[in-house]
Parts: sequence; C-alpha cells; structure tokens
Amino acid sequence: MDQRDLLRMVLEAFAAAGVEYLLVGSVASAAYGEPRLTLDIDVVAALTVEKLPRFLSTFPAPDFYVSAEAAADAIRNKKQFNIIHPSSGLKIDVIVTKADEFDRGRFARKRNISVFPDRSADFASPEDIIIKKMEYYREGGSEKHLRDIAGILRVSGDGLDFSYIEGWSARMGLKEIWGAILSKTKG
Repeated sequence: MDQRDLLRMVLEAFAAAGVEYLLVGSVASAAYGEPRLTLDIDVVAALTVEKLPRFLSTFPAPDFYVSAEAAADAIRNKKQFNIIHPSSGLKIDVIVTKADEFDRGRFARKRNISVFPDRSADFASPEDIIIKKMEYYREGGSEKHLRDIAGILRVSGDGLDFSYIEGWSARMGLKEIWGAILSKTKG
C-alpha cells in the first residue's frame, strides 16, 4: 500500500460513515505549497462515537492497527487517535474537532480539491494550515512546519488572505512567529 491508496481509503471511510472532515498537515500543505515526504495523513474530523464503528470497519485487522477504545476515548475528550498500516509504516492521525470557534471557522472555509481523477477531498484552507503549522512550531520547535509555511507562501502567496492569518495569529499568540516568517520570506 502507498500513501495514495491509504488516502483513498480514508476518504471512502469518511464518506461511508457520513462524517465531515478536513485534510490538514503535510498532505494539505503540499496541496497549497511544496510536497515533502511524510508517512502520515492528518485529518480533522467531526467523528462521533455512534459513527465510529462504521468508520473503523474500513480498516480491518490484521491489515490495520487501531484501538476502538482509544478512538472512542479520543472522541469523548476531543483529542486524536491513530490508525496504523504496519506493513507499510503509514499512519492516519485522526484529530477530533473541538468544535470551537477556530474549528468551526476552518470547516466553513474548507476547500474541495481534486485528489484523484474520480474523487475530490475537503482540505483546510491554506490560511488555516499556516495558522496551525505556526501553533505546532511553537509547541515543538520543528523546522518542518516553517518549511511547509514557506512553501505555501511561495506557491499560493498571491491568493492568501493575510488579514485572516494576522487576525488569528494575534488571537492565538502567534504574532511574533508570523512576523518572523514574513520577514524571512520577504527578505
């Protein structure tokens, strides 16, 4: 299995379970910026405990490893859980939406993008990807998030809503990081 096969399975699982989702992370930043190697697919999902069994049925053991208990706990606590394909090393990170103001906004701003000749997928907007990448950078210091942001700015910069990014950067305490990114990319 390769990442494209896994992505198709993820999209089919959300469709079959009737669950709203957003592709985020490096898969989404590559859609708006520059691709990089990754072994995971990050998805924010409005998954409920009631819809969980149908969703998980797409990922049967022994081909996949997922703890139904951990997934249900993640849903109840608005956290994340993983689905692992051991033979390939690929992983799906399912991040349960907090349904807070930011998450409601990013679901409202989603973009539907063709990912296969016969299928499109819902992606978080490039602005929302940038905001979350800054947040992850602040939490962990990984330069990959800054490289992803720089790639989005290079490829999609002319079409970005900079005032939206600036507003959320201020609200989320990311203004200094955003300023540093802008000074590096414009310099």
